[in-house]
Amino acid sequence: MAALLPASTAATPVLEIDGLQLVFPVYDGEVKALNQVSLRVNAGEIVGVVGESGSGKSVTAMMAMRLLPPESFTIKGGSLHLLGSDVLQASEKQMRQLRGARVAMIFQEPMNALNPTRKIGRQMCEIICLHQQLSRQQAHNKAVALLQEMQIADAEQVMARYPFELSGGMRQRVLIAMAFSCEPELIIADEPTTALDVTVQRQVLRLLQRKALNSGTAVLFITHDMAVVAQLCDRVYVMYAGHVIESGGTEQVIGHPAHPYSIGLLQAAPENAEPRTLLKAIAGTVPSLTHLPQGCAFRERCSHADARCMQTPPLTPMSAGSSQQVACWHPQPGNLPSKQEQA
Repeated sequence: MAALLPASTAATPVLEIDGLQLVFPVYDGEVKALNQVSLRVNAGEIVGVVGESGSGKSVTAMMAMRLLPPESFTIKGGSLHLLGSDVLQASEKQMRQLRGARVAMIFQEPMNALNPTRKIGRQMCEIICLHQQLSRQQAHNKAVALLQEMQIADAEQVMARYPFELSGGMRQRVLIAMAFSCEPELIIADEPTTALDVTVQRQVLRLLQRKALNSGTAVLFITHDMAVVAQLCDRVYVMYAGHVIESGGTEQVIGHPAHPYSIGLLQAAPENAEPRTLLKAIAGTVPSLTHLPQGCAFRERCSHADARCMQTPPLTPMSAGSSQQVACWHPQPGNLPSKQEQA
């Protein structure tokens, strides 16, 4: 029988990744998906991971719960600890003890995450009964209460419906309720509001934030949207081409971005532009992860690049004692340029 996984403590991060290097073998080489990625999520905090498609955000999230097919990847270095346990060395039975009961995941598309052939109530009750010693009636009552906390007024009616009978926003609220149903210590949310309109997105984010704060649950929130990070997260990691290129408190990174890529992401956000003006896009595209450029991965898209950028910059504090870190030979510290300056 597999040994029970150790309990985490308040002093131990619920998720700690240190120097993780992960590749996907392909016919013409390797896809370098994660390159020396380090991040942590402490108990009770909401941490964002932001970046373009191909930056490694979702791979990080999936690997944290070891949901990637075991034959599909190779670990070249680093460590990954979840709730005090070594994910890279744990057996599949040990991982099943973690998934659902102590760590849960909210996926991007609820129609893919929910079983279309089963009613919402049956799906929720099965999860609750699987991980908690509750009767069917107790599980039903808990599911109704969770849906009501997600501001679903007709919770009993929703329990009797199939996923396709609900709107996208309603399905996402159901997924959040299911994620919290077993009172996990960590929830990993992989772009859960991407498919929702702005108004519904804001409502769902507020519900997720309120429930996480009230329950003391830590959240790792994956997104491509800096505005979502500003609304929701305590700290943020900016990823690019499999690297963490900037990290720090949300107010620091959003208000005083230092990496040219972070600045570019913020300048491309609609809320930072004047009405009826073109958004300032980042030139170029994300490099191929099979053939990464030498040195800084952002070098070919950066207006500040020079010969020194042929060497890979380390992630270092902006100044002595600073919690804001940046991987750049030419950081651009200061306030985000004003709308007039951007225009």
